[in-house]
Amino acid sequence: MSRIVLIEDNVNNARIAQKLLNRAGHEVVTAEDGETGLEKVLELTPDIVLVDLGLPDVDGQTVVGMMRQQESLKQTRIIAFTAWPEATAQEMALAYGCDGVITKPIDTRQFAAQVVAFLKPQFDQTTS
Repeated sequence: MSRIVLIEDNVNNARIAQKLLNRAGHEVVTAEDGETGLEKVLELTPDIVLVDLGLPDVDGQTVVGMMRQQESLKQTRIIAFTAWPEATAQEMALAYGCDGVITKPIDTRQFAAQVVAFLKPQFDQTTS
């Protein structure tokens, strides 16, 4: 079981993602904005953070940058969770310092496995 923080301002997207990840046995904590999400990430030191890049208060680049500055989060995987077109999302996630991207809308049958794949030892962020 992994501890996951999901920073997503769309309540429906957050609810679906949380339900799918909980069903797969993961502990999920959600936040609707960047500031609250950052607080939860620092408090919980999760295995994975899924962060929407278009948040209402602080942009995704700023949130990811703040997380990357924290020594306690060096092992935490940060995944962009965005509705941007995949090519744009990949480019922006790399520029922001994310370990990978999951684009929306999600495939509900594959979503939990996509998230967990970022924890696998063979994961290489240069190939995501």
